[in-house]
Amino acid sequence: MLKNYSNNQWLHSLSAESQAIINPATNEECERCPLSNQEDVENIVNAAHKAFFSWRRTPVAERVQYLFKIKNKLEHNLGELAELITREHGKILSESKAEVRRSIQMIDTACGMPSLMMGHTIEDVASGIDCSSIRQPMGVFAAITPFNFPLMTPCWFWPFAIAAGNTFVLKPSERVSMSATRLFELLEQAGLPEGVMNLVLGSQTAVNALITHPDIKGISFVGSTPVAHYIYQEASKTGKRVQALGGAKNFMVVLPDAVNNETVNTCVESITGCAGQRCLAGSVILGVGEAYERLVPKIVEKASQIRIGNGLNPEVTMGPLISQQALNRVKNLIESGISQGARLLLDGRSYSGPGYFLAPTVFADVKPHMRIAQEEIFGPVICLGAVSTLDDALSWINSSPFGNTASLFTDSGAAARKFGYEAHPSMLGLNIGVPAPMAFFSFGGSKASFFGDIKAHGAECINFFTDAKVIIQRWNQRSNIW
Repeated sequence: MLKNYSNNQWLHSLSAESQAIINPATNEECERCPLSNQEDVENIVNAAHKAFFSWRRTPVAERVQYLFKIKNKLEHNLGELAELITREHGKILSESKAEVRRSIQMIDTACGMPSLMMGHTIEDVASGIDCSSIRQPMGVFAAITPFNFPLMTPCWFWPFAIAAGNTFVLKPSERVSMSATRLFELLEQAGLPEGVMNLVLGSQTAVNALITHPDIKGISFVGSTPVAHYIYQEASKTGKRVQALGGAKNFMVVLPDAVNNETVNTCVESITGCAGQRCLAGSVILGVGEAYERLVPKIVEKASQIRIGNGLNPEVTMGPLISQQALNRVKNLIESGISQGARLLLDGRSYSGPGYFLAPTVFADVKPHMRIAQEEIFGPVICLGAVSTLDDALSWINSSPFGNTASLFTDSGAAARKFGYEAHPSMLGLNIGVPAPMAFFSFGGSKASFFGDIKAHGAECINFFTDAKVIIQRWNQRSNIW
């Protein structure tokens, strides 16, 4: 049974409930995750709250020294961490290694906190009056993170939060809590002071306890849109800062000048990488004009070459979905595509054996009204739609309630500028299938893909984890002391 972590101690949950962590490639139980109760959360948040008062007084240059140590720990244990991610999530080993590297990049960026949280000063803003703005830590922050990137997504938040002088509570997905547990073992080795980093394992009870706890100043969340909206509403009611990243429906537009093997490979990888279980995954490929008919056979050919299986096998190029429930949901969406008139060109539902596998599935002649064109699938289902012009493609993209990412494939600078100017999603790719911002840029969508005001990681997130304080001062000369 996994344990919670607080005050540099590993603690059994006070709850008798637990949930199995299943290897989705083998259907075997790897571990059990406790489902912590409200008392667990109360104790852990209290420890983080108490630790804040000394941690915030630790000079920022000293705080980031711990991050340098943690970064080195992750680098030295990259292979072990990647294998652990593959075991509990299912993604192939190369994808897991890439996840660890992105996690390291987040920590590396947060090491620049002495520069990131610098303030501003103006001398003589008025006669004899100076004005300065400083950024101060606020207290305890918490993150509730999803299953699809068990190591990387928490790293969007905690390195920046603690480097800025806050203390932190992480509640990872109960499906993939082994990666978080191993992370905290490495944090412990780095010697962080008591109460700075805390881990609570659980599900809905723990989530509700976190978003209502009076000592938590802000909540970061990544997950589905309905849950993101719920957390945004409920946490905001208690005055918390919230950044809630929700679901997506990402489009990739291909102009006739970009129908080539590189574009095809990039589009297919975008949709099938990590078995489609990522918020930046492509979903609908829109072929403009003659590009559509040229694309269809090439996409089918490339998708049919993908080999599914256990992600620890180096010959495998795509792993399973996370659970039987997820598999059933994607199969239901495939059925809806068939019933609503889309043309099924490649059916991935024929796999038999252990694990929650679905091979790449390809639909052609997808229309905007179809469920597979509107809902986030979160699986390796490729939807191909035909549009006459780039304007038609933009109209389709902008009519979606989601606004996470969109990509355009072209050699035309004019078309690229028009796309960047008019497409609604907040993260755009030009000849890029997965437009994932690096750690020093902000991350987050728009519309139903994001609830809040300040996005994740990058310099912008410092505004989330700190409060801006303005100090206006005048010193009257009462005596000639110089």
